[in-house]
Amino acid sequence: MAASLAAEQKSAEVTDWAARIGWLVGLALFVALVYWLMREGWKWRGTLQSDLPELPTAPDDPGPARLGMSGRYHGSTTAGQWLDRIVAHGLGTRSRAELTLTDAGLDVVRPGAADFFVPVGALREARLDKGIAGKVLTEGGLLVVTWAHGDRLIDSGFRSDRAAEHGEWVDTLNNMISKSTDTEGAR
Repeated sequence: MAASLAAEQKSAEVTDWAARIGWLVGLALFVALVYWLMREGWKWRGTLQSDLPELPTAPDDPGPARLGMSGRYHGSTTAGQWLDRIVAHGLGTRSRAELTLTDAGLDVVRPGAADFFVPVGALREARLDKGIAGKVLTEGGLLVVTWAHGDRLIDSGFRSDRAAEHGEWVDTLNNMISKSTDTEGAR
């Protein structure tokens, strides 16, 4: 009986290392190709949006701050098209952000990314929304500011570290916009 048990036992199969290494190298090359294609797509989108003018910078003396907020900048899109991300001039880069609202406009300071300024005359609307360019939050979790730049209307999405601030920002921005359009219409 012991002889028959010994005859039935087989040694473990030897691992085919060449096949495993080949599969791992092939998988690594596939992942690298996918990332390269994504990067090229991002660069192509930037090339298509190259007609977008340079972003304005804050004036030397913008005046006293009406509101301030720290939080995250989630990106900019073509107004009304929340999936059409704008990547030209660094507007597609998500980052921390410090927002300051003055009588001159909205100053967006982004450490590690390009800062920009939206003059009060370019502001069109502020609202609460739930998503922008791949970022979806709860209803009203995102402050979206619509502004004109060149011949485009742009939606920029921000999320405050203290979401309770969003309502005050929407009210203040919309009041500034309505006063700005009233004074422009009176001229």
